[in-house]
Amino acid sequence: MNSTNRAKIGKRAAPGPRSRPPAAGSPVGTGRRMLMLCLATLGFAINFWAWALLSPLGPLFKDSLDLSAFQQALLVAVPVVVGSVGRIPVGALTDRFGGRVMFPAISALTIVPVLFLGLFGHGSLMALLIGGFFLGLGGTTFAVGVPFVNAWFPPERRGLAIGIYGAGMGGTAISALTTVRLVDAGEVATPFVVTAVGLAVYAAVSAVLLRDAPGRIVPTEPVTRRVADTARLPVTWQASWLYAVAFGGYVAFSVYLPAYLKTAYGLTQADAANRMAGFVLLAVVMRPVGGWLSDRSDPIRVLAGVFAVVTAGAAVQAFTPSLMPVGTIAFLSMAAALGAGSGAVFALVALLTPGNKVGSVTGVVGAAGGLGGFIPPLVMGALYGAFGSYALGLATLAVVGAATLVFTMTTVRRSHVASNGH
Repeated sequence: MNSTNRAKIGKRAAPGPRSRPPAAGSPVGTGRRMLMLCLATLGFAINFWAWALLSPLGPLFKDSLDLSAFQQALLVAVPVVVGSVGRIPVGALTDRFGGRVMFPAISALTIVPVLFLGLFGHGSLMALLIGGFFLGLGGTTFAVGVPFVNAWFPPERRGLAIGIYGAGMGGTAISALTTVRLVDAGEVATPFVVTAVGLAVYAAVSAVLLRDAPGRIVPTEPVTRRVADTARLPVTWQASWLYAVAFGGYVAFSVYLPAYLKTAYGLTQADAANRMAGFVLLAVVMRPVGGWLSDRSDPIRVLAGVFAVVTAGAAVQAFTPSLMPVGTIAFLSMAAALGAGSGAVFALVALLTPGNKVGSVTGVVGAAGGLGGFIPPLVMGALYGAFGSYALGLATLAVVGAATLVFTMTTVRRSHVASNGH
């Protein structure tokens, strides 16, 4: 697709003059845009750090509370599903109130479950599940940042900008790298208290410095009507499927990879957490790359390449090859593809979604991505409990990747071409 056609899409998807961001060539506009992008990305990273606190400690709780494989998977999956479903109302609320209100509010509220888990809630499975349920609030911040960043940048730069914002998912890597070490250096409460302090500082700073884009259009329709309107947009459901596989695959590996590596390869808890952090970091780096490639090429091409790599990597790993080098190459290839795919999906969303509905669409698509990460850990835990092997679960991922590749090259491509006026 040539640049002229892409510009037409961007203009059609962007809101009217009142919501147009500062001119791309304006030094003041550029500086302000970058400040807002950095603040939003930082907020996303800190909230995702909180959201992922339970995953690195899954093996510890499994041993201390004598949990089954399914119970351990459920423990790390509960914050994922709550943070995912919660993106639908949070995205709609962001369209109404803006990121300036929503970022500090959610960051402050997330402090409560973080402190509960660290100080009181880690002594039983039920308390962990209750705390984990409310910890899911931190995962909803994704639906705040996408419409916030989208409004600050012109259409031809939104893929890269939203990709950079999406790199805030590296907060899960911070959690993977620090949580176990902080527990070893102190006690179970230590990483939770440190994260709570980070959330409090960010809530205060963002309340002072964050600003919504000039001329942001505030929708006047009720939330229920806006969600219903969002459901009628083809891009909502097409992007939801793509994101459920791309980001859902990333989330699934980021929460379950330590348990998988410890069980399948006999790694220590710390070594498994470190390898999971490497997986996450590569996916984080590749997310803005996926958005950048989509700005300069065609998101459909990027997504097709992504799902081809995921299919191949999952098929190889289903045979549980030696970790070095084959298993490592398979996992890192999937990490790069899933990260790039997550960026490409929202480059597509930014191009094809009306500006005053980006938050609502992001909420639905983001929910699909998170739910895509909720199911695989439960399936993997259940299959391992039943068969003593992860092969069937990884083979299923390969099949899903192949089906999504076909879906991308047929249904999504046709819809994309039709929206381009051909």
